[in-house]
Amino acid sequence: MRKDYLDDWDDTGDTKDSLHAIVEIPTEPMKPMKGVIDFEKEMMVMPLRNMVMFPMVVLPISIGRKSTLQMIRSAQRKGLLVAVFTQVSDETEEPKYNDLYHTGVMARVVKIFELNDESVTVVMQSVGVKVELKKLTKTSPFLKGMVAPLDENMRVEKTPEFRALYESFRDATLHFVNTSDELPPDSAFAVRAINAPEVIVSFVASHFPFPIAEKIELLRMDTLKDKLYKLIAILNREQQLTDIKLRINKQTHEDLNKQQREYFLHQQLKNIQSELGDSEESEYAELKSKAAQKQWSEAVNDHFTKELEKLQRFNSQSPDYSLQLNYLQTMVNLPWNVYTEDNHDIRYAERVLNADHYGLEKVKERILEYLAVLRQKGDLKAPIICLYGPPGVGKTSLGKSVAKALKRKYVRMSLGGVHDEAEIRGHRRTYIGAMPGRIISSMLKAGAGNPVIILDEIDKLATDGRGDPASAMLEVLDPEQNSAFHDNYLDVDYDLSKVMFIATANNLSTIPTALLDRMELIEVSGYITEEKLEIAKRHLIPKELDNTGFDKSMVKFNKNSIELIVENYTRESGVRELEKKINKIIRQIALANARTDEATLVNITPERVRKYLGVAEYTRDKYQGNEYAGVVTGLAWTAVGGEILFVETSLSKGKGEKLTLTGNLGDVMKESAMLALEYLKAHPQLLGLADDVFDHWNIHIHVPEGAIPKDGPSAGVTMVTSLASALTQKKVRPFLAMTGEITLRGKVLPVGGIREKILAAKRSGIKEIILCSENKKNIDEIPAHYLTGITFHYVDDIKEVLDLSLNWE
Repeated sequence: MRKDYLDDWDDTGDTKDSLHAIVEIPTEPMKPMKGVIDFEKEMMVMPLRNMVMFPMVVLPISIGRKSTLQMIRSAQRKGLLVAVFTQVSDETEEPKYNDLYHTGVMARVVKIFELNDESVTVVMQSVGVKVELKKLTKTSPFLKGMVAPLDENMRVEKTPEFRALYESFRDATLHFVNTSDELPPDSAFAVRAINAPEVIVSFVASHFPFPIAEKIELLRMDTLKDKLYKLIAILNREQQLTDIKLRINKQTHEDLNKQQREYFLHQQLKNIQSELGDSEESEYAELKSKAAQKQWSEAVNDHFTKELEKLQRFNSQSPDYSLQLNYLQTMVNLPWNVYTEDNHDIRYAERVLNADHYGLEKVKERILEYLAVLRQKGDLKAPIICLYGPPGVGKTSLGKSVAKALKRKYVRMSLGGVHDEAEIRGHRRTYIGAMPGRIISSMLKAGAGNPVIILDEIDKLATDGRGDPASAMLEVLDPEQNSAFHDNYLDVDYDLSKVMFIATANNLSTIPTALLDRMELIEVSGYITEEKLEIAKRHLIPKELDNTGFDKSMVKFNKNSIELIVENYTRESGVRELEKKINKIIRQIALANARTDEATLVNITPERVRKYLGVAEYTRDKYQGNEYAGVVTGLAWTAVGGEILFVETSLSKGKGEKLTLTGNLGDVMKESAMLALEYLKAHPQLLGLADDVFDHWNIHIHVPEGAIPKDGPSAGVTMVTSLASALTQKKVRPFLAMTGEITLRGKVLPVGGIREKILAAKRSGIKEIILCSENKKNIDEIPAHYLTGITFHYVDDIKEVLDLSLNWE
């Protein structure tokens, strides 16, 4: 029987027993060495990976860094102590101060074992002093730093509570050692041999497989009692995990016995079927017959033959047989060199595209170009197109129309939320439940080698630990590689070069650059009000009437009612919300007819729209006149179309030191205001102002609707005109709007979104617009009937802007 250490404690907490562990440890608990260590000097600092050293333990450490090995040799040669600290991350090669836990111990080098230059182990012994790392002073040739001692009360309490606590700890430790397979067999002997509580606590905390964070927490604790409570909690938790593992292993063994039993039963069933004359020859013959009709290459044929022979060797009742059969059926069902005949009638294709979609001229033109070249050459690699733009503008439905125009098969593949590379390339057949990837599955669904495949929401591809599906798409969308696309499940090359891939996206910034480079980008911008009117008349209203069972002659929408819905009940780039509003009106009509049992012709007027849809949800700004100096009308682009905005400038007496900007302006817009002010300060003669006029007035610039964030450089000319109008008290030319960026030299630069801005100005009653000369090319692209009633002034300099806007009376 072991001698209970608690019976031999004296008042100092020292022990007379001899202590032993797996490695040699001191006979008695170490006396504090703080008095013999000079903490005013630099100490060698040794960083540890994946282990924590505690007071009064001996620890073998494998040395991997040359700098650490140099430090250990120096410490042994000079007989110096080393401060040992644990790294926060084991991947850090050259740790800095914040890369280390700041609580550690002082230790000495006991022995160095060098098997070769790359395998060095050092035995370190803690001298019983816990220290705190204050700072690192040197990193070369090895780490050095300043440390300070930490007080620690490891006194053994002679109380019944402590005795019970210590006994619980020993029992939990021995139980864990006896059941865990992560500790060496002689661990139990070491635990029984150590009787000193402070030593066994350090031994268990240092050598047992606990998380590093919890070991650091134990090291930081100041009292023996706190450490015992913490260790009991950790041991109980780890014991529960060990018990769970044992139960799982037992259950797995039972499942294995069940599988062996089922195997023998299947073997008996196979023998019975053999006696009855049943066989798998019919499936084998069917696969062989289908393979003979395939137009695949010799390499694919050889591969299929080998896999078919392998099928014959499997028992039809075994899981491997069904997996192999599924694989072979996938191979013979794929369209190998089987293509639908393309439609080469350009006029037919153009009619189909125009009938299904209004606008989108660039996309239609690209499809017709492809058809024209295909008709001329007879064989051509299909283009890989990416349609990008806001939601609801018809990107996905356009792909269906393209397939219809080409008379090809159509397959839509949604990529939103796909985060596993195997969903694109397929799973290897070694995995349970393996299947081909989405590309090969789409080809199986199409049944032809030249379908139109829509890669919907390609910008929503996700990435996690299971791979990067966007990178897997590189091979699919590269015309130089996709003629030999390799699916992991299929395990042979498959030709995708005749497939027309049309990707759709809302945001190009989330698509990797390498993937963007492989696609032809075509922007599908949001629809303007005039285009939405045409789409509603040609597509949405007939579609919703058909969906609700109305004859097209029974419900009539006039232009004003449709425009009212677009302007006051929707705010979007596409037409999805518009479609919902039209559907709601038709449902209201159906409800009214059901209540009266009458079906009469209904003309949808603006009054009926307000009745069915209620109060207007949105309003657009209208031109407000030029009654006040300092108020100028600008033009802005938003994701849902163009808007007009007003820039207001107010002057108040002051020292001229303050420029106030309000209206929820972004940084770029604020910079435009500062540019405008500095330009006018530098050129007061343009306005006939005195040089010191700016010293007597504080300036406040405000852009209304402060709840809406605003940014961009296009309000530059508007701001400089507003400032000039306020300073001269000249009113701006009536029915005038403007847009353009300015420079400090007074140049006017071009801006974007011109089409949307111009049409917004026309809707608001604007008659004259000031633009940069370089924006004239954008005006030329807008149909002429949209521009009637508007006069354009093209400028290159701020002087021209001020002359046009202020010198009109």
